[in-house]
Amino acid sequence: MSECVQGFNVEVSWSYHNGGCWPTLLWLLTAACIKTGRPQTAKRAIEQVEQRLSKDGWPEYYDSMVGRHIGKQARKYQTWSISGYLVAKLMIENPANLSLISLEEDKRIAKPRLTRSTSF
Repeated sequence: MSECVQGFNVEVSWSYHNGGCWPTLLWLLTAACIKTGRPQTAKRAIEQVEQRLSKDGWPEYYDSMVGRHIGKQARKYQTWSISGYLVAKLMIENPANLSLISLEEDKRIAKPRLTRSTSF
């Protein structure tokens, strides 16, 4: 457990910048899943988010390793949480929308070759 020093939060594991779950990052997960040919992973994440975010008041972040608790310092009705969800939803509904946020460098990079690890 951590302690507070003169009102400042000192090292709370799985909280805020120490590994909490940030809904705004859903669009990045979705983009990565589409780029790596794993849209089903993004779809599952979006489905889970849809069950909670609106009900929880669109919080800034969730605490804990698995993101089950609204963050102790989280602000509600955060535009970046809402927009992260909306962008993810638009990309998964039409993966061609990924080109709207792709960088010019992305177009020059060859598709990664996914190979099975030799450690199995």
